[in-house]
Amino acid sequence: MSEPSKPQGRKFQLPEHLKEYKGIWVIVEQERGSVHSVSWELVGEARKLADKLGVEVGAVVLGADSPELNAICGDAFTYGADVVYKVTDPVLADYRTDPYTRVMTDVVNTYKPEIVLLGATTLGRDLAGAIATTLATGLTADCTELDIYMDNRSLAATRPTFGGTLLCTIQTLAYRPQMATVRPRVMSMPDRDDSRTGRVVEVFPNLRETDVITKVLSFIADREQTEAQLAFADIIVAAGKGLGKPENLKLVFDLAKVLGGEVGVTRPLVQAGWTGFDRQVGQTGKTVRPKLYIAAGISGAIQHRVGMEKSDLILAINTDPNAPIFDFAHLGLVGDALTILPALTDAFGKRLSVNRLAG
Repeated sequence: MSEPSKPQGRKFQLPEHLKEYKGIWVIVEQERGSVHSVSWELVGEARKLADKLGVEVGAVVLGADSPELNAICGDAFTYGADVVYKVTDPVLADYRTDPYTRVMTDVVNTYKPEIVLLGATTLGRDLAGAIATTLATGLTADCTELDIYMDNRSLAATRPTFGGTLLCTIQTLAYRPQMATVRPRVMSMPDRDDSRTGRVVEVFPNLRETDVITKVLSFIADREQTEAQLAFADIIVAAGKGLGKPENLKLVFDLAKVLGGEVGVTRPLVQAGWTGFDRQVGQTGKTVRPKLYIAAGISGAIQHRVGMEKSDLILAINTDPNAPIFDFAHLGLVGDALTILPALTDAFGKRLSVNRLAG
């Protein structure tokens, strides 16, 4: 990982009382034994940053004690953690802001990590903001890149700004821990190493249910949701304003169905009412990292680019040969998406049918 460019100005010296903060933590997001993949992506990223600083990676696992929670602790080591802080209490069985914030505030103040990372999910964003408030520290949200300024050991957290037209790098200098959230699929998933082990620090906060004002009435798993799950799709066919009118979205859905993929759209299509927000890809929508991303009639503005540019293979279809999307797409087709999409659907359909018969 290369050294990020230095900010101009007076060199900052970390106050002595903050030098005792050491290590990089990832708060593992788990619900009823199921871990959100962004947590392991962040453990992998934390491993890179920690190696640069020469410190340990800590994974914080909260919940009610169970075999599933023990398995999650083991998984944390395989993805790069050196130590797991296992925080167990029956009150922590389901996520609620108040008890999780109180517990994490105490654990951070006790063990003093210099950096704390969370996924920019619904849960992660809620918890990160609450913890940063109680710890009176800084939080950089929705980061697209993380690095370290070695001269002062500060986290260089890069995120889109000004509506996604610029990228800015933010430091939290005079406060610890430094905190950041990162969207799912922005960082790559680390390889498992089942030979890795580490130590477990058990924490028993001794909470009382009667002190918590919120109650969990029901739990609906993500797999039971009817919304599009773009963040986990291996193939996405995405549409932009180049499709002309809402009726032409059918061409995108047809191709996605043949490929077994999901359908994504740009922000203008959502704003125009063509489809729901759950299909929006970009800075204000979902960040995706599929194996194949087909962009049909999408110009490639920075707001959309930051949400999909790390896809393994990007195929762009646009009538304008100078469209910005061709600057970063791996493959490009200059032509009318209304003609090319049906041709691709037909070609893929025939090829897949032949493969099924041959198999």
